[in-house]
Amino acid sequence: MAAPQHPDAAQNSSFGKFVCWGCMIKKKKNNTSWVKKVQETSNAMDLPEGIFTWSAKDIAQGLMEAVLESDRTKGTKFQSAMSMLNLYINRAGKKLPDKDKARLEKAKNELRILFGKPTQ
Repeated sequence: MAAPQHPDAAQNSSFGKFVCWGCMIKKKKNNTSWVKKVQETSNAMDLPEGIFTWSAKDIAQGLMEAVLESDRTKGTKFQSAMSMLNLYINRAGKKLPDKDKARLEKAKNELRILFGKPTQ
């Protein structure tokens, strides 16, 4: 038996399924709560409070210490540290002031230096 369809549903030819675009938009608006839930329940490495407001060298040092102390990282320790930094930059998006973006980009190079990787 076919699932009941919403009156506004239209067939999405890419997937061969019926989709109600209005419901998808509403659903997307409600997805903001998953971020908070993940932050509260995540099994990722623990970062010091306010680490991304520190100086570039201190951010790199703090990330390095956090990944070296954690046994919950995936990939290499360098990849995990860089991923956390990139996640913060990407989540901030266009709201991140240029001054902060420059400081965080500098922190990437500091992190590469600490892990003995080539800098950019």
